Amino acid sequence: MKQGTTLFLKIAVLLIGAPVLAICIFGLPMIAKGAAESNSEFAYALYGILIVMYVSVLPFFAALYQAFKLLSYIDKNKAFSEISVKALKIIKYCAITISALYVVSMPFFYIFAEIDDAPGVILIGMLIIFAAMVIAVFAAVLQRLLQEAINIKSENDLTV
Repeated sequence: MKQGTTLFLKIAVLLIGAPVLAICIFGLPMIAKGAAESNSEFAYALYGILIVMYVSVLPFFAALYQAFKLLSYIDKNKAFSEISVKALKIIKYCAITISALYVVSMPFFYIFAEIDDAPGVILIGMLIIFAAMVIAVFAAVLQRLLQEAINIKSENDLTV
């Protein structure tokens, strides 16, 4: 595979992480400050959602780092190796963790939607859960396919 393709994907991974980092540094503190100043009744629900967002950033960036490493393995012609399988496994667990965090936080989304009379907030929470689960299933399928390819390759190496 040409290095240009993986370079494009590496840039895409960085461009995915940059806005999330900016939101965590600038956006979420502004939301928390606004909730604290307003002294509204839904501030505790908003704080619960913000805490889950901050906690879910850790597995998100861990998964992005593993994706970056996986692209580096492809550049080094180590795509069909155990380290690639391990990277996919970590990506899968990170996606499951993100999904579980948002499942646990759904009561906060519900409370916030009830107080603010905005049912779309619940859909946003469910969308995050669904997207993370799709990524987890995709990573699991790729992990299994890669492991099967490695097994077949090792069997062929032994028979020759």
